Amino acid sequence: GSNWILRKVEKKNMSRLLNVLRSWLVMVSVIAMGNTVQSFRDHSFLSEKLYTGTPEFVNGLQARTFGIWTLLSSIIRCACAIDIQNRTLYHITLWTFVLALGHFLSEAFIYKTAPLTIGVMAPLIVASFSIIGMLIGFQCLPDSQEDVETRQKKRN
Repeated sequence: GSNWILRKVEKKNMSRLLNVLRSWLVMVSVIAMGNTVQSFRDHSFLSEKLYTGTPEFVNGLQARTFGIWTLLSSIIRCACAIDIQNRTLYHITLWTFVLALGHFLSEAFIYKTAPLTIGVMAPLIVASFSIIGMLIGFQCLPDSQEDVETRQKKRN
């Protein structure tokens, strides 16, 4: 009897965590869309806020490329928020944060184009928290239909 209650409480906490994660993904997506618009409107914000180590490397083409990359990440994250139980989409969304983290860490420490200012710390922190949240949320995803069917076949 008590085992059933524990599972019910656990399931409720899991769905609560996934809902928090969904809200986070929407918020991060909306912010990214703003950064996309900014990248197309005026590329000086990239040299003033992110790539302050080598502002001369920032030009319109680089800014628009950054904008498209940011827009794609935003669309993927928003789609995941809508369909968070889609495991493939969940994996791809997780990778958008891993790639962002890798990009900003490499620009800060390898290429030295993006010193650790608040403008660079913000995406590093967002990517890190998102990765941690998504890895925790992974355990809350229901099993895929194939997993369930495979287990049932093994039992029979």
